[in-house]
Amino acid sequence: MLLTDKYADKIYGTITYYDRMIIQGYIPRWSHAEGMTGYLNANSIRIFDFSNFSQPLTEQVRANAQRIADENGIEIEFIRKLRAFRKDDRIQEIIRETGKTEGLIHIFSAMEQCNTYKPWHDKTTGKTFLKFDRSKCPHYYFYFIDKELGLCYLRVPTWAPFRLQFYMNGHNHLAYKLQKKGIAYRMHDNAFLEISDVEFAQKLSDRINPEDLHKILDAFAKRYCPIPETLGLSYTWTVQQIECATDVMFKQPGDLEPLYDEIIRTAIFMVKPDNIATFLGQRITYNCKKEVGTSYNRRILGTRIKHHMGDVSIKMYDKFGHVLRIESTCNNIGTFRVKRKVEHRDGSSSEQKAPLKKSIYSLYQLFTIMKASNYDTWNSSHPSMTTAAGRKNLQRLPIPLWTRGAPTAG
Repeated sequence: MLLTDKYADKIYGTITYYDRMIIQGYIPRWSHAEGMTGYLNANSIRIFDFSNFSQPLTEQVRANAQRIADENGIEIEFIRKLRAFRKDDRIQEIIRETGKTEGLIHIFSAMEQCNTYKPWHDKTTGKTFLKFDRSKCPHYYFYFIDKELGLCYLRVPTWAPFRLQFYMNGHNHLAYKLQKKGIAYRMHDNAFLEISDVEFAQKLSDRINPEDLHKILDAFAKRYCPIPETLGLSYTWTVQQIECATDVMFKQPGDLEPLYDEIIRTAIFMVKPDNIATFLGQRITYNCKKEVGTSYNRRILGTRIKHHMGDVSIKMYDKFGHVLRIESTCNNIGTFRVKRKVEHRDGSSSEQKAPLKKSIYSLYQLFTIMKASNYDTWNSSHPSMTTAAGRKNLQRLPIPLWTRGAPTAG
């Protein structure tokens, strides 16, 4: 019996949605040294003039940021010492002071590391080209509240190749969908405490449209970093880091507390590396080099159990005594291997197991994987697993669907 069925009288409902999302935008022809070298050659720009090529673009980004700041009556805040304060805290303070509910909130500027290129002449081959390099340049952080996506930021570097970083939180987007459909809900911070129609809310959360997201991201890039458009180029968007949260909403705080203590105890003492790999959609093989483990932490707000394997982790903790959150995080979605169409160098293609593509067009398929991971973890953490029969069942957890061939993106 599933835990949601066993404790149905105590659980208000369960909802899964994307939580924290960090997406990268890059210009395909500029994203690697060879491509940038080809772009300069194609436009009759000397390789050793790369800096001269980049400098005017830098000035355009700066001028655009200043124009946006002036139009919104905002003074760009330069961060002289990194980690002197949390930008998110400062933004929340500004929101409280101004009462803004939509539009640009603030602009930060900071000198940070960036990927770039340096000219190089190979005396052996006689060829001149660009090599990958790391440097520092000013970055702008544009914080704004979007009507559909909620509080977001776009990080814009001032030096080529102008790789962007976009942040949003999926619970804001789900809240917007609920409002649009007239579904009542109650939230505290970033957690849903009640939703009047949980089943329909889940259907809304499941409806992920990468095409619409792509259009929105292009619009943000055009507004805050117009360089590619002026040169007839465009951005490609990939997933850099993502979280998927499953919130089990309890009716009363007293219903969650005793069950939570038992769940944590089960997760600490009974879950083994093989189980962790199963939860995270992977397998432990004889040549596996990924670190696998479990950590337990006491926090001010409560306790947290975390299983991890390589770039993927899954944690469980209580939110405000009302919500049990199971949250999977992935720093490299290519970690997941799925059955998909693979293009080969000879021009042929075949259906086979391969790493999940990092494109935002993988978001639907990725959601299916991470959602299943959360449910597997939740239902395997039942206190009955501490019994002999439970331990035997835990060892027999099935290999997840996506490791045998996941459904295609829809």
